[in-house]
Amino acid sequence: MRSALRKAIDGVRWYVRELTDESAYDRYVAHVGTNHPHTPAPSRREFERMRTNRQEKDPRQGFRCC
Repeated sequence: MRSALRKAIDGVRWYVRELTDESAYDRYVAHVGTNHPHTPAPSRREFERMRTNRQEKDPRQGFRCC
């Protein structure tokens, strides 16, 4: 019973992280480690800044409300 509950909680956690794109940084760090092993991965803050800058430059992203 306990393992079934743990699996359910882990599944919900995975779903929420994917839905909110919280796991994007983890995927990026894995990509850098695999494809560019001698390049240090950026910090979480640097990654979010790069991502925000890229989204703001893309005209398909629409407008920002604030």
